[in-house]
Amino acid sequence: MSEPAPNAGQIAYWNEQAGPTWAQLQEPLDRQLAPLGGRAIEALAPKPGERILDIGCGAGAASLELARAVAPGGSVLGVDISHPLLEVARHRAEAVEGATFLEADAQTYPFEPASFDGAFSRFGVMFFADPPAAFANIRRALKPGGRLAFVCWREPRLNPAMTLAMAAAQQIVEPPPPPEKGAPGPFAFADPDRVRAVLAGGGFEDVAVTPFEARIGPGNLDVTMGLLMRVGPLGALLREHPDKRDLVLETVRAAIAPHDGPDGVKLDSATWIVTARAPKA
Repeated sequence: MSEPAPNAGQIAYWNEQAGPTWAQLQEPLDRQLAPLGGRAIEALAPKPGERILDIGCGAGAASLELARAVAPGGSVLGVDISHPLLEVARHRAEAVEGATFLEADAQTYPFEPASFDGAFSRFGVMFFADPPAAFANIRRALKPGGRLAFVCWREPRLNPAMTLAMAAAQQIVEPPPPPEKGAPGPFAFADPDRVRAVLAGGGFEDVAVTPFEARIGPGNLDVTMGLLMRVGPLGALLREHPDKRDLVLETVRAAIAPHDGPDGVKLDSATWIVTARAPKA
């Protein structure tokens, strides 16, 4: 019997559970994450004619933005393990030149060595089973001196955009135990020292971890509640406790409502903008 893929659990999750739901809700998700991904793209500073690797590209919003930045003459390869999300990405890319997509695990896929000028990720690098090995694989795909830039979440207490709904729900239902520190998941790279160690372990140099804060949201109160009900830990909690669904939603809505304004719901977020370089020789 063959060994399971290193990221077999994540591959199953993003194809059988999260992927189809995220594909259906991609527009509000993109609205929420666009300011954060945009800041990481600025840090990467893509130039016309460059070839860029987008790691964990999902439904391709950042890949298309990168493709526009490297035009004319450049290209972007978006890589993800989620077939449902890549279907959305390929459909979106029909109107944009220079963007292609690959269903693969960036931790292990044999990219052509030294073939990319830069690598980028919008919240796609915190789910690797073996982060140093994954970044070593990504570094080998970069040209000497090639650039890396990604955005990842800081600690939960600084991110009400990610945690307020569950904090409210916990008044009604006991939450699941927190994941083991550093385990694959949204907050796996919350510790900047770990980020630096992982990238150094992958062979990167000139690592910089810079804080970035922004108020973000997917839309108005109804849109926000619709997203929370289906995506992330609150959606899972509602499925596990259907008898308390109505009370939980009422409580969460009351917690979110004060943050709804003319531009929709806006909540604080705190991220790291991480940059590094492959060695020049």
